[in-house]
Amino acid sequence: MLLKADHVYKVFNGETLLSDICLQIEDTDRIGLIGANGCGKSTLLKILLGELLPDHMEEGDGQIVRAAKTSVGYLAQSAALDSDKTVREEMRAVFSELLEGKARMRELEHRLGEGDAALTAEYDRLQAWFLANDGYDIDVKIRTVLFGMGFTEEELDREISGFSGGEKTRLALCRLLLEAPNLLILDEPTNHLDFETIAWLEDYLKTAKSALLIVSHDRYFLDKLCTSICEIERGRLTRFRGNYSAYTILKEQAVERQQKEYDMQQKEIAKLEDYVARNMARASTSKSAKSRQKQLDKMERIEKPVTQQKRAGLNFTYEIEPPLDVLEVRGADISVGQGSERKTLLSGVELAVRRGEKLGIIGANGIGKSTLLKEILGILPHEGLMRFNKNVKLGYFDQESTNLNPLNTVIDELHDRFPAMLDGEIRSILGQVRITGEDVFKPISALSGGERARVCFALLMLEHANVMLLDEPTNHLDLPMKEVLEEALDAYTGTLLFVSHDRYFLKRLATQLLELTPDGAVLHPFGFEKYLEVRAQQKAEALAAQQQAELEKARAEKSAKAATSHKSKAQRSADAARRNRIRELEKEIEDLDVKIAELEEQLTLPEVCTDYQKMQEVCDALGEARAKSEADFEELMELSD
Repeated sequence: MLLKADHVYKVFNGETLLSDICLQIEDTDRIGLIGANGCGKSTLLKILLGELLPDHMEEGDGQIVRAAKTSVGYLAQSAALDSDKTVREEMRAVFSELLEGKARMRELEHRLGEGDAALTAEYDRLQAWFLANDGYDIDVKIRTVLFGMGFTEEELDREISGFSGGEKTRLALCRLLLEAPNLLILDEPTNHLDFETIAWLEDYLKTAKSALLIVSHDRYFLDKLCTSICEIERGRLTRFRGNYSAYTILKEQAVERQQKEYDMQQKEIAKLEDYVARNMARASTSKSAKSRQKQLDKMERIEKPVTQQKRAGLNFTYEIEPPLDVLEVRGADISVGQGSERKTLLSGVELAVRRGEKLGIIGANGIGKSTLLKEILGILPHEGLMRFNKNVKLGYFDQESTNLNPLNTVIDELHDRFPAMLDGEIRSILGQVRITGEDVFKPISALSGGERARVCFALLMLEHANVMLLDEPTNHLDLPMKEVLEEALDAYTGTLLFVSHDRYFLKRLATQLLELTPDGAVLHPFGFEKYLEVRAQQKAEALAAQQQAELEKARAEKSAKAATSHKSKAQRSADAARRNRIRELEKEIEDLDVKIAELEEQLTLPEVCTDYQKMQEVCDALGEARAKSEADFEELMELSD
């Protein structure tokens, strides 16, 4: 057990946010924490981390127990390194203890070289510790993580203060991965990451030795990593075995079961209440009626399932049927900036969109996806042709909601756009996106990202557009709202052009994909799953071609050497001796690798770990074997050259 929460409660402004939460995290757990926005996920994380104290309802509750061996690493949504150090310096700071040990080893080596043999034991102990903690692999680890997260060799010596906010967040995640705590708590770790980086992170975390507690709206990510899903609903936490896909099935079954149990209990309650009402006043039956009342009072009431309650109901429709050919793009550029600072990201973009198609636009961060949508809409200037056909009515979803007036209230925002609508009609459409009661009078500036997105969806429904352009529509949505949006857009018979990093969303909706790359725009006439298959096949073919090219190059070099070589007998004899020595060294290195593996295995045995003398003997032998292997390898490289 790494960490345990016992009967945790949290109350804000008289309202219970978390109620009787119990959670135990073992060292092999991979837990996904989900729930609607505002359900208390971040609050629970803060309580587990000790940043927030739970409220006590009775003696002994609200205990957070952490094992002595537990080391916790936490990445918050807004986490970002803010440092004047270079990237390399910041990442190497994680290994400060090992680097200090290495410096001490260099000092000891110098003094041993001067004949101070009394330091031999200290040096041997330090070297064994350094080797056991992979001290020689520090820079390899740093490069592996940084390159996997999308950074380059040139960026290693850049100051962190010069990076963007999203890049600093990625660097914070890199540092956390290098620290390798035995419990990683990650709050929306895939924010600011493109497909390639997310895939690398998934593979890295899948093989990591840390336990995981992940808050994420990325359903692909939860499917790939999680072995259980914890859902917070109405303040209570329920744990389901399996990944997110398994959770959806188990959740549906649990709701059906709870609904049946609720209905049966309600019938029983109604029957008992009816009996009490009819018999309490009668002397002959009042005793049995009181018994039924006690039964009612003691009954543990089953809560009514809430999955379908207050569920948003989006419905996108249109009145004007567009022509078969909706949009034509020819020889267009994607550019940012103005005047002398204008920079072209891509040129020669070609695209034709037909009625009813659902085109997903994908590509790396900063490649120009959102810019392309704005150019198509005419918001930004561009070169080339971008033309809609007649009878096209456009609707646009801006991921930053910049089209909303921050000074308006929610209801006024809709009134300004549709002045002929009555208050009741506007309240009705807002109710469909779960904005009800006094919330309709909230100023736009006070809304959360998810609430602003729901206002935009209400406006889209009222616009009745037959072509909709959506820029990251799922960015601020919780999982239930994402599913509602997917269902509505799946049922929408109009034309969609949308930018998204949500792989589940792309899989559900895209009939074809436009991929923006540094080399240009590529149209894939198929959906997202087929795209992943094709990309994997292309990577495999490229790797095979590279390996074949390297093999052919080596053969050609060998043939060229054989054709031009006119060696003397002495040279041939020396070459033969060199080849024999290479074979000897290869055999020695192979034998040493076996010996090193055996010695490393011995270090894990209880009888060695608990016996200092045996431990020292094994460490000494391991150091000698590794030193010999390194010397043999260097000699082998020299002979091979």
